[in-house]
Amino acid sequence: MDTTAPLPLRKQRDYRLLWSARTISITGSEVSKLAVPLTAITLLTASPAEMGLLTAAAPLPALLFGLQSGAISDRLARHRPLMIACELVSCVAAATVPLAWLFGVLTVPWLVIMALVIGTAGVMFKSANFPYIAAVVGPSQRTEAMAGFQASYSVASVSGPGLAGILVQTLTAPFAVLAEALSFLASALLLRSIRTPEHNEPTRSSSMWHDIVEGLRTSLTNPTLRAVLGAGVTINFFAMAYIAVHMLYMVNTLGIPKGLIGFLTALSGLGGLLGAWLTSRLAKRYGENRILLVAVLFFPLDILAVGLVTGPLWVKLTVLGLTGVLTGVIVVAFSTCMGVITLRDTPTALRGRVNATMTFAVQGVLALGGLTGGLLAEFVGLRPVILISAAGIALSTLWIWLSPLRPNAPHKQRHHTPPPPAQSSLPHALTHLIESKRHSLI
Repeated sequence: MDTTAPLPLRKQRDYRLLWSARTISITGSEVSKLAVPLTAITLLTASPAEMGLLTAAAPLPALLFGLQSGAISDRLARHRPLMIACELVSCVAAATVPLAWLFGVLTVPWLVIMALVIGTAGVMFKSANFPYIAAVVGPSQRTEAMAGFQASYSVASVSGPGLAGILVQTLTAPFAVLAEALSFLASALLLRSIRTPEHNEPTRSSSMWHDIVEGLRTSLTNPTLRAVLGAGVTINFFAMAYIAVHMLYMVNTLGIPKGLIGFLTALSGLGGLLGAWLTSRLAKRYGENRILLVAVLFFPLDILAVGLVTGPLWVKLTVLGLTGVLTGVIVVAFSTCMGVITLRDTPTALRGRVNATMTFAVQGVLALGGLTGGLLAEFVGLRPVILISAAGIALSTLWIWLSPLRPNAPHKQRHHTPPPPAQSSLPHALTHLIESKRHSLI
């Protein structure tokens, strides 16, 4: 048995390439998160209902293709070629936005279609990327690796809004989307440079339906996976209802200047960097169970602050800045723990399908949340939707605290789904677990 300690992740070439690819790609997406809605609001005069449709478009493919993507992924001997292809398709889709604006044919439906294409490619990418992480990173380093990938979102949250603000001011919002297209291209080139061989044994099955049902059954019968899945669905539904209206509310009701919205998002990203650093260290001492139990309690805080804050601009910015930093810490801690438990408790042959089931439910519900938030705001107003979203997210606490993750039953889940042999060398701190948030949410 080889007891040699592995190289630190920062010295592993292929992990650095994979991390860099994700960071660059996500940074481009962060630019688009600001540029696309601003294009719709300021140039295409989108209504709240149209904003709800646009918000729902990106996660809708998770509902349409999420389960099938996992079955396809588990049938592949190599996952990296599919990941590269998905990034290239997304690059082309994003590049159509500035071209359409240049020729005077850009519309809200065009933006919706672009979001659907990129969302579909993203679903396929995630289904392949999840098992691919196991090929690049050994079991003993996966908590640190997952924290590193979550830090990518935080780096993107810090740099993306500022870059978006500069690009929107200098190039106009539609041309700022070009940064997303270039980031997808850069990601594809970096992924192509990875040398780690894959030794995946393709799953053989009689039918697509059989594969899908097997992934669903594993996700729903394991009590820990079921709890984090339920919490993730609850969080993401209400979080997306909030996201559908929050920019309109921040600009039109709170009077936050557009440039400062990017600043607040960057503060949340800084909190995420702190969260990534803390999570990898606290997990070794306290275990992921305890991190998750504490993290879920703070999820509604930032949304509640947006809905209730009043006063002069400096008071609003101070409150929202502080809660944004804390939320960044919480989201990264929660999401990191989700990835580790799913990798650990899922048999190797089912990783693609279980992850796809999570994507289908947790990401797919975003479309329903976005539509609900946008349409509900037409009838009850923006502030009530925000407060309802905060209350709804608080319900996720019940899923976690009434599950085997609670303090008096930290090991029960092991009796239902034993860890696969490939995960047996995980340290004891990694045997307790976690799930996902998205601002993505998760």
